[in-house]
Amino acid sequence: MTRLILATRNAGKITELRAILADAGLTHDLVGADAYPDIPDVKETGVTFAENALLKAHALARATGHPAVADDSGLCVDVLGGAPGIFSARWSGTHGDDRANLDLLLAQLSDIAPPYRAAHFACAAALALPDGTERVVEGQLRGTLRHSPSGTGGFGYDPILQPDDDTRTCAELTPSEKNAISHRGKAFRGLVPAVRELLG
Repeated sequence: MTRLILATRNAGKITELRAILADAGLTHDLVGADAYPDIPDVKETGVTFAENALLKAHALARATGHPAVADDSGLCVDVLGGAPGIFSARWSGTHGDDRANLDLLLAQLSDIAPPYRAAHFACAAALALPDGTERVVEGQLRGTLRHSPSGTGGFGYDPILQPDDDTRTCAELTPSEKNAISHRGKAFRGLVPAVRELLG
């Protein structure tokens, strides 16, 4: 059984990818980066989601000698020209401060009317082999930004993005509902053919 490493310490992401692989009939031994605690985190110095995902996947594949999967994602707001984009997690200046990021974005968009509040979550998922072979797949979840947060599920900008064709925000969806339409789920599912092609 081929070992496949997912470049994350987030148990939820590992569970999600395991389920996607299982649904596709793939039985790879999927583990997270926690299985290799001596490997340092990779700095995301790319200027696109795909570049950052590839940086992480290649670094992990080289360090462990096993195929690796990594993803990078964020929120892209049409009226802001695609920002915050790759800076989503540190939009307010502090990496990972979800509330501060969300509050700053809402303040920046406070005068923008609903018809112009289109946005999407974007995700790039990358598969890298130790020999340098790589594949990247991208997924999106389009929607509209609310004027105030709603819902307690999810994380990041989930409380303000209302997916197209729904009346709830991503933070009001159940985990299974969100996974079925999410940008990350689409990207991971899109990577399945590459996993099958390259790893069997």
